[in-house]
Amino acid sequence: MTPFPLVLSAPSGGGKTTLAKSLLAAREDMGYSVSATTRAPRPGEQNSRDYFFLTKKEFRHRVDAGEFVEWAEYGGELYGTLKSQVDAVLGSGRHVVLDIEIHGARAVRALYPDAVLVFIVPPSADELLQRLGGTHGTRAGSLERRLRRAVEELKVALEYDYVVVNADRTEALADVAAIVDAESLRPRRNPDWEADLDELGREIERLADAVAKQSQEA
Repeated sequence: MTPFPLVLSAPSGGGKTTLAKSLLAAREDMGYSVSATTRAPRPGEQNSRDYFFLTKKEFRHRVDAGEFVEWAEYGGELYGTLKSQVDAVLGSGRHVVLDIEIHGARAVRALYPDAVLVFIVPPSADELLQRLGGTHGTRAGSLERRLRRAVEELKVALEYDYVVVNADRTEALADVAAIVDAESLRPRRNPDWEADLDELGREIERLADAVAKQSQEA
């Protein structure tokens, strides 16, 4: 079976990061692509394990060299997915999980046409508000921006291959796992099937010939 990138996108508070971590913990056929960033390491973080920590000059150089599948700027820092990391996971025979935003998902699809894109949505507007901290737990300006951004992100959800409602994490995880299993069974991802099916057909034909011969001799 040919492994593929699995892209999870969602509005902020949709739960894509939690689902990605749960999927990686639950399945041996999934691998993680370590991202690169220009932000400083946080306590306990290690280079090449949590992130590849780069200077902005190094990051820009790699962008110019075409080493990133996708990259973006958040809060004045740069974040990106290295093609070498994605290819390393795929080369190990595992699917690679990518927890990225919409523009990044489009970039992945352009570079890896066989990628599977899943958009995670909250069950309701009220639930999303609670996951974002509610009106009392988040600064009003920040909360408004995140909610309005969610509206825009939902407008492109149908560009994705699948939409999963994350009302319950266990059920949503099962839905994403079912998508991976179903996609893994597509004939185009299993190039050996053609020869296997041809051989099975020949075996069945030999059985049919044997049955016909027995019928003639009876």
